[in-house]
Amino acid sequence: MSAFRVISIIDGDTFEVSPQWKWKGQIGTHVRPTGYNAPELHTYGGQGAKEKLSRLILGKQVDLRTAHTVDRGRLVCDVYYKGKYLADYFPEYQ
Repeated sequence: MSAFRVISIIDGDTFEVSPQWKWKGQIGTHVRPTGYNAPELHTYGGQGAKEKLSRLILGKQVDLRTAHTVDRGRLVCDVYYKGKYLADYFPEYQ
């Protein structure tokens, strides 16, 4: 894939990008990075995870690399920020 700008944060492990991604005939804007699983928004730590992800990548450029599947409209793929695997910024959720 290539570089995308993060335009909104959905929760601690889902965000929206621009332009749309295209993979195996599917198109979308929501991305679910591989390598970590943040708490859901309605559970303890969920809001903190969302805030951490927002501070890190909101408005920034990320690289979407190896895609694995599309799950509930989200492209599940390896995400890199500043050349570093995004999951490495979230060791507490690995």
